[in-house]
Amino acid sequence: MGEFRGGGGFRRDFGPREMHKAICSECGKECEVPFKPMEGKPVFCKECYMKKKKF
Repeated sequence: MGEFRGGGGFRRDFGPREMHKAICSECGKECEVPFKPMEGKPVFCKECYMKKKKF
């Protein structure tokens, strides 16, 4: 009968992410983020981001 070949999904293998240096808006520590920081938008280090995410 019919054969199921699977698939349907896609790979998320984009290689290494380009990291950008930034200063955390919360604690002032230098950190790296996987996006280009924009003026006027807050940037948080991993620790401060996790604290904010809990609420």
